[in-house]
Amino acid sequence: QVQLAESGGGLVQAGGSLRLSCAASGRTISSYTMGWFRQAPGKEREFVATIRSSGSTFYADSVKGRFTISRDNSKNTVYLQMTSLKPEDTAVYYCAANSIPWRGSLIDMGTYDSWGRGTQVTVPS
Repeated sequence: QVQLAESGGGLVQAGGSLRLSCAASGRTISSYTMGWFRQAPGKEREFVATIRSSGSTFYADSVKGRFTISRDNSKNTVYLQMTSLKPEDTAVYYCAANSIPWRGSLIDMGTYDSWGRGTQVTVPS
């Protein structure tokens, strides 16, 4: 029943930075695994990053070293700090929550049971 709302997207030049926020409501997400996915035009949605309730993180190879996922449980919010942005980062970015601890791979979008509507990130070439 958690609702997720992404914000912070926009147009940024290559090499620039942007921080996305995912505000959760309806439920406390402190015990949930949270993830970020993205979908570029003409492509399928792909995994970007995930953070567990313990604070441990995992990233797609394409963003490792450039993006950082974090959470602030006091604000019931998850963040994605993006640096050194590239044109290939252009996509709609989605926040997702997994409230079921026994589900499978956290890089698989099917594992997540709640999704935001997405926020557009554009990095022109």
